[in-house]
Amino acid sequence: MATAVAAVAALVLAGCATWFAPAPAPTSTPTGEKVSAELEPFYAQVLEWESCGDGLTCTTATAPLDWDEPAAGEIELALSRHSATGERLGSLLVNPGGPGGSGYDFVHDTLDYAVGEPLQQRFDVVGFDPRGVGRSSAVTCYDAAGMDEFLYGIPENPRGTDAWIEEVGQAQAEFGAECEANTGELLAEVDTASAARDLDLLRAVLGDEQLNYLGFSYGTYLGATYAGLYPDKVGRLVLDGALDPAASLVEVSSAQAVGFEQALRAYLESCLGGAECPFTGSVDDAMEEIGDLIASVDASPLRGSDGRLVGGSTFITAIIYPLYSPDVWSYLDDLFTSVQFGDADFALALADAYNGRGEDGTYLDNSSEAFFAINCLDYAQTESIEQVRTDAAEIAAAAPLIGPYFGSPGCTGWPAPSKADRQPIHAEGAAPILVVGTTGDPATPYQWAVSLADQLESGVLVTYDGEGHTAYNKSNDCVDEAVERYLIDGIVPEADPKC
Repeated sequence: MATAVAAVAALVLAGCATWFAPAPAPTSTPTGEKVSAELEPFYAQVLEWESCGDGLTCTTATAPLDWDEPAAGEIELALSRHSATGERLGSLLVNPGGPGGSGYDFVHDTLDYAVGEPLQQRFDVVGFDPRGVGRSSAVTCYDAAGMDEFLYGIPENPRGTDAWIEEVGQAQAEFGAECEANTGELLAEVDTASAARDLDLLRAVLGDEQLNYLGFSYGTYLGATYAGLYPDKVGRLVLDGALDPAASLVEVSSAQAVGFEQALRAYLESCLGGAECPFTGSVDDAMEEIGDLIASVDASPLRGSDGRLVGGSTFITAIIYPLYSPDVWSYLDDLFTSVQFGDADFALALADAYNGRGEDGTYLDNSSEAFFAINCLDYAQTESIEQVRTDAAEIAAAAPLIGPYFGSPGCTGWPAPSKADRQPIHAEGAAPILVVGTTGDPATPYQWAVSLADQLESGVLVTYDGEGHTAYNKSNDCVDEAVERYLIDGIVPEADPKC
């Protein structure tokens, strides 16, 4: 059955009773803190770093598979490190987002994009792949052909009908079953709370008494979750492009659909009147034309030169990918022009870049698989057709152009039970936490940063008045100064600088 889902979107202890046994003696770690004997093998491990090119070193740490049962098995966590070039303050762990993004690659391959020179001088910048991701113990689902069908296949039934919901839900359930078969017990343990406990383990084995951390997008949720679990271990945390920890999946989808529509309007305002712009008239006229174009592609998919089809979901993926940064809005000129002429290849190229698919048809990483696996544990799973229909209507009402393509039964039939605990995070007693929000951010709308800064007892908001996803190290001196002054000197702005 050909169908698709757009990528836009424990153990029961048995045996002898041990309740009467004395509690294990606490054991010291490299940082001098005490942990229980069952955690000592993990917190006391010594990392062995090896050169991995371009002056970086890499290593692998081990963590419990299940933090509630540390003796039940272990997983691997891959790290890459750029050592401080000047007077060292400690380690700075970095997460690029996702969920599913590789922090190992973020630091190893794009260090200058990840952090500015001042941070490279003062910190050992450490990238890590969270559990389930990349070079760490990873989620594995389909082969390349299966991923193509899952991400790009065309449903047999009309979008939004009960038959379509059942068809897409069945495809999701089959995907989940394959993930479980190929991933095993790990699939049920890739939730963000478990990853936050890994983060504390990495802090300790790196020799830091408190966590210094820079998280982007989903990485802000990971960082905020850490602060909620370990407020006394918070050193200097920067959360850029914040998620609202209390938002439900339908609230997230609605806000993102609205954000991408607003970004699309901003693109059109800059495009209209230009020589290369594929539209004329007003922004409203162009938005209507784009809506008609998406509906046309959804009803009559375009075939690419490699045989794959571009339907509405893939077209939406191709549209939103350039909307993450105004630096690449010009790609939208070529995208809309090519689709208007019935050419699917550029749309496929953009969707492939978003999905991590290489030119040879292989997938460069497991980011799409990890994205679903982590989100299906972090959010409540919707099972009924009625709820899917209700949620889809809410999203479409919020964003009439993009919203109809954001509502789908994404976690229907997922084999691992949800661990969702979506509620405000306060992190009482934590040191100041810097929350950065961009007013025109399409993927993590600005109101989420405002909400997170308000939730956190020690949250400090830095606003960037601009377009694009995340703000630090994007050529805005005001934001860069606020972030780097805080991370290096521990000084937070007295008031929102409103960069």
